Amino acid sequence: MSDDLIRDKTILITGGTGSFGHAVARRFLRGAVGELRIFSRDEKKQEDMRLGFNDARMKFYLGDVRERGGVLDAMRGVDFVFHAAALKQVPSCEFYPMEAVRTNVLGAENVMSAAVECGVDRVVALSTDKAVYPINAMGLSKAMMEKLTIAKARSAGRTVLCATRYGNVMASRGSVIPLFVRQIKEGRELTVTDPAMTRFLMSLEDSVDLVLYAYAHASQGDIFVQKAPASTVADLAEAVRTVFAADTPIRIIGTRHGEKLYESLISREEMVRAEDIGSFYRVPADGRDLNYSKYFTHGEPTISTAEDYTSHNTRRLNVAQVADLLRSLDYIQRELRGEPSPEPE
Repeated sequence: MSDDLIRDKTILITGGTGSFGHAVARRFLRGAVGELRIFSRDEKKQEDMRLGFNDARMKFYLGDVRERGGVLDAMRGVDFVFHAAALKQVPSCEFYPMEAVRTNVLGAENVMSAAVECGVDRVVALSTDKAVYPINAMGLSKAMMEKLTIAKARSAGRTVLCATRYGNVMASRGSVIPLFVRQIKEGRELTVTDPAMTRFLMSLEDSVDLVLYAYAHASQGDIFVQKAPASTVADLAEAVRTVFAADTPIRIIGTRHGEKLYESLISREEMVRAEDIGSFYRVPADGRDLNYSKYFTHGEPTISTAEDYTSHNTRRLNVAQVADLLRSLDYIQRELRGEPSPEPE
């Protein structure tokens, strides 16, 4: 992304103390951003981030996206918004689905409404593969966030509302790679849910690239997806063992509640209208209105021949290729050097 796009701009990141917020902050603060606002509800993480970056261009706003007043205060004078605040853990959302609704749906509505009211140029909302054919509360709430983004984009005026969708980010908090590393270092067996499961392999920097691409190129209601390779969970576990030269045994524990066999980033219905733009797919907003004949009377024959874009049918990496990819991660490099490694954000 050209540095001119952010020169002297004020940018707000909701949920900015997480993995994505740290990565975007590093990227922007190397450039000419005017002010970078971090909005989140955890004062300890904000203090750690403030001390870690030590950059006067960073401003911290304590609040929760569920509370519109705090969001509105942080939004005034902002040029661009990256909406990353969310409840992301599948099990916790399953047990407390209304909490997922309050943060992932109503919180997103607060952010987008405040952005429109304050005349923000562009909002990029971060979504997930779990929003495609959702089977769990987390995915359902993110799917509703996407629908809300598209619906509000129709009347957002000059404020462009769009979204990005990606799978699990490698070595992020709650992901399986740090678990495997910890199990190896503690001399425990690696616990694999289902060896045949596939997952997209996307680095944190890849996720930032995707969001920045959307920021630079989106039209109203667009959803962007980055093409990414995948592997089976069995190959991923074997690759971690290879990287750490470990002969740790692997134990199959079975699929967890609400867990999918594979990740879907684009449904077949969306693939019919998706635009292949090289490293990315652009899914334009559904332009149908309340003319119900477009839903019930007139069909779309090409949908029957289309195929989802999933971790089962994307490019599949073998164990050696996954191991090479793991070695490129900062988290893995620190672990290999035996350095104290902070818990992934």
